[in-house]
Amino acid sequence: MTTRRTPIRAQATTEDQPVTTLELFFDLVFVFALTQITALMAHELTWHGAIRGLLLIGLMWWSWIGFSWLCNLVKADEGSIRGVLLAAMAAMFVIALAIPEAFDDLPGGLSGPVVIAIAYFAFRAMHLLLFWLIADGDKVLRRTLIRFAPGMLAATALLLVASQFHGTTQTLLWAAALAADYGGTALIDARGWRLNSPAHFAERHGLIVIIALGESIVAIGVGVTDLPISWPILVASVLGLAVATALWWIYFDATVHYGEQALAAEPLETRPKLARDAYTFLHFPMVAGIVLLALGLKKVLEYVGDTSHHDLDDPLKGVGMYALYFGVVLYLLGHVGFKWRTTHALGTSRLITAGLCVIAVLALGKVPALGQLAVLTALLVGLVAYESVRYAQEREALRHGG
Repeated sequence: MTTRRTPIRAQATTEDQPVTTLELFFDLVFVFALTQITALMAHELTWHGAIRGLLLIGLMWWSWIGFSWLCNLVKADEGSIRGVLLAAMAAMFVIALAIPEAFDDLPGGLSGPVVIAIAYFAFRAMHLLLFWLIADGDKVLRRTLIRFAPGMLAATALLLVASQFHGTTQTLLWAAALAADYGGTALIDARGWRLNSPAHFAERHGLIVIIALGESIVAIGVGVTDLPISWPILVASVLGLAVATALWWIYFDATVHYGEQALAAEPLETRPKLARDAYTFLHFPMVAGIVLLALGLKKVLEYVGDTSHHDLDDPLKGVGMYALYFGVVLYLLGHVGFKWRTTHALGTSRLITAGLCVIAVLALGKVPALGQLAVLTALLVGLVAYESVRYAQEREALRHGG
């Protein structure tokens, strides 16, 4: 095992580098942030609130993604990297704690929007500085980091400016901040980045999908925390679990395998560009879709369980209904884009299912919430059943190298 020659103590990763326990520990903060975002959107169940929730998901995703690249170059649990990663974890935790006040500061105490802006700057600064230090001797990577820095600085500056405004202006400034961060990265020649281990990179993203799916299951329980158990709650909970299971199957039965194989087969020069497109960008709609689904599941459980405020005949409406179905649509479209980018094949069955979900939203406006969830479950179970039969041989070869 070689020690990377850098101004700090760091050990380079190998091609078969496994995910470390410290990286998994780091991910726990991410799942806490997702829980906070779901609760915030549920509290402000409006279109404006949903947009703000998506912006927060984008902020947390960009925070997480930076260290997924960095820890693909150097081991997270060796040398000086460990201390910096723990410090970055603390900054991310501060951001997550302040999420309930991300846009509307509560009376007393510190300003929530300012706390998030400063913590985000600290987090991104640690990431950029650490990347700069481990890139010692790699002129191309350092030149890429120099091009990367303006977008990061613009984003953090815009968040700080946004903290001084309210309402739509504040939301637009947040959108501009994320546009600067995401757009700046998209405009950089991705060949300047480095990716040592395709297996590690694919595994990190697979694990973050698992974590997001865990949040959707948590949302089922949170939706009925203070309610007496009943048959409608049991039925809705099992249906919600079936939906989460279907999303798990859709990713881990095949997607995780052909993605990793495509990344490993890509030439070293263009591998970072494929990784950026397929994982950094196209996994975002998957994660965002799961969080929206979690919001929808939470509202369904409230509708079927809280008989003092709702009847079983009440349909899920507005943002709750759209979050339930369009969360799945976003997830499926992320898969379609991922498959196209990695294998140049169109995921027709998933695209059709996404279209059916859109039609269902328009057709099921007066159906009780439990029925709406049942239809979504049927669509996803149908997709899983179809793909299990239609692609049985191809997937057997994919999974077992036959």
